[in-house]
Amino acid sequence: MSRFLATLLESATGPDRELRGMTTGEPHHALRRSWADVHDAARATADALRRPGEAGEPALPFGGAIGVLAGEPVSIAPVAQAVWLCGGSVTMLHQPTARTDLAVWAADTVATLKMIDASLVLLGPPFDALAPVLTEQGIPFRTLDSLAGDAAAFTASADVAGEDDTALLQLTSGSTATPKAVRITHANLHANIRAMVTASELDVTTDRMVSWLPLFHDMGMVGFLTVPMTVGLDLVTVTPMDFLGRPRLWAELISRYGGTVTAAPNFAYAVLARQLARVDDGELDLSSLRIALNGAEPVDPAAVEAFTTAGARFGLRPESVLCAYGMAETALGVAFAPVHNGLVVDRVDAEALEAHRLATPAASGPAREFPELGPPLPGIEVKVVGRGGRELGPREVGVLHLRGDAVTPGYLTIDGPVSTQDGDGWFDTGDEGYLTDGGAVVVCGRTKDVIIMGGRNIYPTDIERAAGAAEGVRAGNVVAVRIAAGEGRHRESFAVAVEAKGADSAEAMKAIRDDVIRRVVSAVGVRPAEVAVLAPGSLPKTPSGKLRRAATADLIV
Repeated sequence: MSRFLATLLESATGPDRELRGMTTGEPHHALRRSWADVHDAARATADALRRPGEAGEPALPFGGAIGVLAGEPVSIAPVAQAVWLCGGSVTMLHQPTARTDLAVWAADTVATLKMIDASLVLLGPPFDALAPVLTEQGIPFRTLDSLAGDAAAFTASADVAGEDDTALLQLTSGSTATPKAVRITHANLHANIRAMVTASELDVTTDRMVSWLPLFHDMGMVGFLTVPMTVGLDLVTVTPMDFLGRPRLWAELISRYGGTVTAAPNFAYAVLARQLARVDDGELDLSSLRIALNGAEPVDPAAVEAFTTAGARFGLRPESVLCAYGMAETALGVAFAPVHNGLVVDRVDAEALEAHRLATPAASGPAREFPELGPPLPGIEVKVVGRGGRELGPREVGVLHLRGDAVTPGYLTIDGPVSTQDGDGWFDTGDEGYLTDGGAVVVCGRTKDVIIMGGRNIYPTDIERAAGAAEGVRAGNVVAVRIAAGEGRHRESFAVAVEAKGADSAEAMKAIRDDVIRRVVSAVGVRPAEVAVLAPGSLPKTPSGKLRRAATADLIV
């Protein structure tokens, strides 16, 4: 039995099995289930999965891949555990929204299921209505409410998942038309969970997680479902739709339950900051929060400051913000800033960075600011590689490479498996960055997105932060994209797309466009070739809410 499964079973069956669990159903019908309850439900589901369904649906073979299409954490937790108990792997499928073309979604889902060689799909609320679509496409599925097995009848067979067996196939962000899945083994999960628990100083007896993160994204599925379920940590969880419909709910749950640990991408903290500004004194208590992890997209110091300033009235401590660097290729975490340090910004000389790829501490003159993302998690090595494969020293900018027990052995693609590691076990992340003198990881941007103009390396995040400060631009809804030379262009350039409220006239759009241009020129010294001012909801996003840079380029360039 894998160490991951052994730890999960210890939490589910140990002497404290009834003390902690997951609370779902807020804000209307809160339901608490202990991890023992979840485990009993998982055993019943596992018993059902081992047998064919009443309508002849296939049983789950050992090692089989299962696609899960469900939105409620209360359903997903026991289903995921059941699949692992049966030796299978879980793939959280991309979820359609009200604006999704179901025919396109179905075709993409078929491609994904073929890629992972799925045995079947498990379908649950609120996606039950998609059953006819799956039937039409010939996709075998079983509904969650049909998996009514007998927990007492389930016993572990001789086939038990080991360290190298696949636990999760995490679909990468981006277009599902060309799917790719990260293969996360039981050993990967165990290593990363143990490292994150250590780095964040989690205490199962005192900590309580609060989350709205989507479970089809690694931060939600691993960080805020698998981690608490595996180590037996209290969890309060709602769906992304609950948060998006009423962002203030996030803070209310932290206040009501005394939440100590939460996490979100940077844009969500910017949204919550605006919400907190409208809350009366004394209505919330955020003093219990010791970790507000900010990751999954570039961290904007201005957004962090807005959040901590707005939350100070309710007892929020600024040092609670923990900046982090992670990716599905390590199960989740790569580097965490030290707990209790708060946001630490590395201010570097702009000319040295852009012209010489050196992160020299700034003295005077133009500077660039990057959050320090902390040292690598225990068990993960990070090195910086320059042109020609040379390993670089502190403050030399290059491509970040990772090695360790948490690093995935490979991807599944439509063309077959692809290894992620070189002969020495190193994984090329495709992220540009550097290590500080103290060993903290700093990420500047994606290598493929860097804009080279006049011998300077300009990072889209610098452009986006400047444009995002323009009047009327929606926080977290700005994308800068590279425009390659050619087709009449003598050099590389870039375009900026922003979503803005109130841009309902040509005059208003011009004012926003002019403000964006002024701020970008002031920040990076270069004028964008184009600025597109779009209505709210126009920018392409991944199913987890992250902006899609390549799709935006197709939209505006």
